[in-house]
Amino acid sequence: MPSTSAYWKQVLSGGLAVPTDRPLDDLTAELTRMLGSPDPQERDGTAYPTLATWLGRGVYDELLAGLGDGMAAGLGVGLGEEPGGDGVFRRSFSALVLAECLQRDQQLGLLGAGTVLDWGDRLATWFLRERDLRGFVPGKGWAHALAHGADALGALAGSRHLGAPELTVVLDVLADRLLSSPGTLLVAGEPDRMAMATMAVLRRELVPLTVLEPWVARIAAAATAPPLGDRDPFLSTGDPEAFLRALHLQLALAPRPPEVRADLLLVVVDALRRSNPHALS
Repeated sequence: MPSTSAYWKQVLSGGLAVPTDRPLDDLTAELTRMLGSPDPQERDGTAYPTLATWLGRGVYDELLAGLGDGMAAGLGVGLGEEPGGDGVFRRSFSALVLAECLQRDQQLGLLGAGTVLDWGDRLATWFLRERDLRGFVPGKGWAHALAHGADALGALAGSRHLGAPELTVVLDVLADRLLSSPGTLLVAGEPDRMAMATMAVLRRELVPLTVLEPWVARIAAAATAPPLGDRDPFLSTGDPEAFLRALHLQLALAPRPPEVRADLLLVVVDALRRSNPHALS
């Protein structure tokens, strides 16, 4: 039998057809392990695209709940450890595959509400507790936990099992994470991905402006917070400011705008004016 690396190179070169020489359970277990590999070719170049492709081709349709449960369990691997270790890769890429599971269910309606809402709870818990906020890691590729988490929350927002109360919780989770003030700025596009997840909520057309206005106001207040002592104020205001700009851009330009776009744009523009008084005076 060829080495692990050679074996999966053959699978990739064969158009990601499911191998017939090994049980699917064994292949899935190996791919799941590879999601946590510090080698970007194993993780990002092999494990994730293989699982995503097989999900899209229906390979896991009868096993979707089990696969998603495994990915949800992966969110807790090493959670709480000091940033800088390799555990983040398993958590981050588990979130990305969980997003694929949610999207497959959205297409075919394979899962019950209990399963999806349980995944949502576990996803939100991990997203708020994740401490490793690295984007690109030299020599190891993308960690990008918050970006992948935002992608998964966006996929969750598309589920038919979420109504207005659950979608409001998704918005609150995004805001809580954005305003957690870790002391370092998110510089790898995470605010943009959080804005994309917000758009997924808005496109459900279930959350009213009466909920969205105070939600934006909360973020705007953080974007205009006065400095505390001699601490760099941008460490507190930079992330919410970047998010407001990203949300404004996506409301203005993204395809399939929500019905609330015109009114919400006015709210966001007002928030940006208040957070950029010198530039817009």
